[in-house]
Amino acid sequence: MSLFIVRHQHAAESCPARNPQMGPMLLQHLTAANAQQFGVTIRGEGIVENAHTLYLILDARGRDDLDRFMQPFAQAGTVEIMPATTCEAVVERGGCDVPG
Repeated sequence: MSLFIVRHQHAAESCPARNPQMGPMLLQHLTAANAQQFGVTIRGEGIVENAHTLYLILDARGRDDLDRFMQPFAQAGTVEIMPATTCEAVVERGGCDVPG
């Protein structure tokens, strides 16, 4: 499993939470059971207040699985997927700029 941070952003006028079909569908999509079907484990999530931006911390088997899992969010706005690591791993290897 690899760790990723994902940023999803959408325009205020097309906020999926305001859509009576899209909002509940995305919530269902983010359940642990559904994510597992894509080979994804959700470690954390948060919405930036008043910014229409969602951040997810995810473990995934690979980037292809993660791309498939994030597809509904890509349809609702932009998705940026960034490889990540833990604080512990960075300290163990001696810094942020030391290859892992």
